[in-house]
Amino acid sequence: MSEELKSTNGPLEQFILLAKNTKGPALIALINQLLEAPGVYVFGEFLNLSCVEELSKGPNQGYFQLLNLFAYGSYVDYTANKDTLPVLSDAQKIKLKHLTIVHLAEKMQQCIPYSVLMRDLEMPTVRALEDLIIDAVYTDVIRGKLDQCRQLLEVDDCIGRDIQERDIGSITNTLSQWCVGEFNVILKQQCAGCESVSSAIELQVNRVTECRATHLKTQQQLEAEVAEIKTTLKAAAAPSSQEADPHVMEQEDEPSGERQPCLKMITKVKEFLNIRH
Repeated sequence: MSEELKSTNGPLEQFILLAKNTKGPALIALINQLLEAPGVYVFGEFLNLSCVEELSKGPNQGYFQLLNLFAYGSYVDYTANKDTLPVLSDAQKIKLKHLTIVHLAEKMQQCIPYSVLMRDLEMPTVRALEDLIIDAVYTDVIRGKLDQCRQLLEVDDCIGRDIQERDIGSITNTLSQWCVGEFNVILKQQCAGCESVSSAIELQVNRVTECRATHLKTQQQLEAEVAEIKTTLKAAAAPSSQEADPHVMEQEDEPSGERQPCLKMITKVKEFLNIRH
């Protein structure tokens, strides 16, 4: 059952409490009240009561069968066996038809043709069928819409019904297959995400490696040029240390073009040093 739809268990509890100490005609009357009660659409817990199970072997076994039909069957099942079942009141008949719509929605993947509904619910006219469906919507048995152009009932949501023990294995297999499918989808999504992240990281690592290699190459070139300039400067400064040589002193007093290259080299060294920093 959808969490948004009304609970079908609450009203059942009071009938269970009353039935525990009830037998005979009083129990039959209580069953009739239960099958007419608004908001009660599950009956499995009531069926499991020992006093109710005793009806399956007595003269009132028809009521036990009727309870089972409301829990697990449909209006088609009632019409096929109504000679052996108690006569339904109008309220019971409407409730069983509502439950039959739920049954058909589960069976036909929630899209039910009018023709199927008219046949299984024994509705005399389309107008009567639509009134019954609208009543089911107002009582929160189903949620959906009528497609009068295509003659369809599209069910978006519906209440849950009782589950028989023989159906548990099938439900378990269906859920297992669904879980495996969902797990595979999630796993594929996570793998795709991991591959994407791994590719992005690898791209960034390659970029950093290239930048580092370029930087090292540039640094080596600068260091080589600086070393060459230092060597040249030392070679150019060596003659100036001969201060006792009068010829050297005379050359220093006169403007000389030999000092210009030295100044240019010093300027170039400063520029390289600035680039390094």
